[in-house]
Amino acid sequence: MTDLFAPLQSLKQGHWFKLICGASFQHLPAVRNLTLAYTLAGADCIDVAADPAVIASAQAALQVARTLAREAQKRGFDYKGNSPFLMVSLNDGQDPHFRKAEFNPTKCPTDCPRPCERICPAQAIVFNSIKEDFSGVLSQKCYGCGRCIPVCPYDIIYTSSYMSTPGAIAPLVMSTGVDAVEIHTKVGRLVEFEQLWQAISPWADQLKLLAISCPDGEGMTDYLRAVYELITPLNSALIWQTDGRPMSGDIGDGTTLAAVKLGQKVLAAKLPGYVQLAGGTNSYTVAKLKAMGLLNDFRLPILDFGLEDANPQSKIQNRSTERSRTPLEKQATRSVPQESPKSKISGVAYGSYARVLLSPILEQLENKEVSNTNVKATVRLEEDDVLLWQAVELAHSLVSQIKSQQER
Repeated sequence: MTDLFAPLQSLKQGHWFKLICGASFQHLPAVRNLTLAYTLAGADCIDVAADPAVIASAQAALQVARTLAREAQKRGFDYKGNSPFLMVSLNDGQDPHFRKAEFNPTKCPTDCPRPCERICPAQAIVFNSIKEDFSGVLSQKCYGCGRCIPVCPYDIIYTSSYMSTPGAIAPLVMSTGVDAVEIHTKVGRLVEFEQLWQAISPWADQLKLLAISCPDGEGMTDYLRAVYELITPLNSALIWQTDGRPMSGDIGDGTTLAAVKLGQKVLAAKLPGYVQLAGGTNSYTVAKLKAMGLLNDFRLPILDFGLEDANPQSKIQNRSTERSRTPLEKQATRSVPQESPKSKISGVAYGSYARVLLSPILEQLENKEVSNTNVKATVRLEEDDVLLWQAVELAHSLVSQIKSQQER
């Protein structure tokens, strides 16, 4: 039997792992394969673009993962068939996560060294590709990091941004049965946020989780408090996603510092809800959080609202502590609302780093083709047993960093 709320346990206990496929990333085979690998590795949430085709690809991968649960356990992975939450990202205004790079390849000189092609982490820029029969930006692969723009010697690369149209996209996305929604906003967009929230709110009761992603800025904590006033009362769990340095985790270890610093700022504001890092997160992030004492210590009892603690040792300690507390203290703990502020970072979301980590395997898979009645098709990850478990092993090397916080 699977636990539909296992991801909430992870969030509550402080070992929540989210994979960000990319708010603008629409390469369906990659979304499917990333979702499959990270689900089998123990991810708690998969965040995808608000595109019905992308959502369907992720949902198909979740179904495949459930059929592989027993094999995953045989191979030493903790996945037991629990589906991570499927989240979609929406925006209330211009945002770097919601854009695509573009340029006219005919204006690119033939002797250009093409630094854009080398720097693109998504391999979205190609020239005279035999496979794609195309030159330029492969739109479905581009997720808007913008690294190609400053390196272009001829300044011909630009970005095209898009916004969620509340009245159209919200009902379409919400009707697909997603578990969670993330709203990307920024200081000064309260009116626009309210318009988007009003479009989502008819479906809010079906959500298990709402995440608010916001970069730093003057007056940020006051702005987030105003956002909280707009969305309450809220029946789902709430995450404040601290977007430190967007889409930069694969550049180097130092990018995570902005995410940690912003996480500390939001924790200090004592906003109701959970705090989760993003933007520059990588293999250095959990080590940094541990060193700074910003992750839960699972040797201590977790006296919190709601869900039964899945950690047996914590249960024993909780019962021991509970017996020693006064009736008034017990009543106070029981009455703590779900939205109470947390004093530690509850989880980490990984985007560009998590995708690049698996890119060598996904590239191998993409280059393999099978012929079926003379129609060539890309091999799915589950159809190559060797590459599948190599991908899961790599994904697990990242997922296990924060999961190791959970005592077994």
